[in-house]
Amino acid sequence: MPKNTTVNVRVDSEIKEQAGEILESLGMSLSQAFNLMLYQIKSVRGLPFEVKQRLPIELNDGHGSYICEFGYVHDYSNFDFDAIENETAEMIGPFDTFEEYKRSLYEEEDDE
Repeated sequence: MPKNTTVNVRVDSEIKEQAGEILESLGMSLSQAFNLMLYQIKSVRGLPFEVKQRLPIELNDGHGSYICEFGYVHDYSNFDFDAIENETAEMIGPFDTFEEYKRSLYEEEDDE
């Protein structure tokens, strides 16, 4: 039987609390999750998740296109924001549930 040992780790208290709540909802303690991660490190011979460097937001042009911190290209250069602003009076929502949103879509189809 393996012999247990203690590991002291410094972590941000807010992250520890948030992660602890999530793990608790999964029926797992922080200690159990940490042990699971160590077993996975041994099993895959590396970190059990991908480690990436997030890119800072970088504007590509002066017209609204940019690469976000996750590396995705967002192109708003051809967006007609004035037209969207004029249509907002006709927009529906907000919705309290996804079901309300779906019902509103069917109501619009029936109106046509």
